[in-house]
Amino acid sequence: MKGILYIIIGSACYGVLSTFVKLAYNDGFIVNDVVGIQMFVGAILLWSIVLINKLLKKKSTTQTYVKPAKKDILLLTVLGSTTGLTGMFYYLSLQYITASFAIVLLFQFTWIGVFLEALLNRKFPEKGKVISLIPLIIGTLFATNVFSAGIQQINLLGLLFGLLSAISYSIFVLLSGRVAVQTNPVTKTALMITGGFIICALFLPPNFFSDGKLFVEITLKYGIILGFLGPFFSTFMFSKGVPLTGSGLASILGAAELPTAVLMSALVLKESIGTAQYIGVSLILAGIALPELLKKKSLQTS
Repeated sequence: MKGILYIIIGSACYGVLSTFVKLAYNDGFIVNDVVGIQMFVGAILLWSIVLINKLLKKKSTTQTYVKPAKKDILLLTVLGSTTGLTGMFYYLSLQYITASFAIVLLFQFTWIGVFLEALLNRKFPEKGKVISLIPLIIGTLFATNVFSAGIQQINLLGLLFGLLSAISYSIFVLLSGRVAVQTNPVTKTALMITGGFIICALFLPPNFFSDGKLFVEITLKYGIILGFLGPFFSTFMFSKGVPLTGSGLASILGAAELPTAVLMSALVLKESIGTAQYIGVSLILAGIALPELLKKKSLQTS
């Protein structure tokens, strides 16, 4: 039960980020500084925990993690660039489309991941994963309001950035479990977030490093909350929860990010969300849960 709670809390924290980003835009902050301050504060918090763990290492009797080699450090930093790109594209999309629409586009990583995994393994996806694509695709059409508003009402730049965030996130999900698997998850995440910050700073150079007043203002208003909830606390919750629940159940519970983001958009941002969009979100959640449920049923039968 603890593991389930950890995953739900972590995914819910991820779900509220888009609302705070929208509020930051409304306050006049630009995407360069918003995504930059989140990654920067997140990296500082994570490296602080790494340092504390190192100082307390002698007192620990359960240390089973392997110190990352130079190759692993490089790979994790490079892999972390995908997390930076995900945040960058996702926050860019929020400039053009609603938060509820942006999170639906981000969740296209589910079927994109299936496609990329099939290409990488050169093997046709499992039956359950193929079946799950049906509610995922139908749910996306409902959630994006295509049936009532029409495709011409969708901002193409927002659509493009949203889909790019889904592609980069699916790459991260696909590769993260294959790199430095025996490394301490906090150290691993710190390296990845550092890589994410570097790539964001290259493509969207933040202004707060050259403007002390801006740095203090954006840090106090949004940097601490974004950096804490996103890269730091959510990651910590997942690192504690996944070993207790298993990756299959964790992927289902992690989908709590989607309804959280949609509800926050409606309650805080006052975005208009119709019945069709709620139906779409429900279908997407069903599509995410379906492969694991079919797998569990198959194991029980056998």
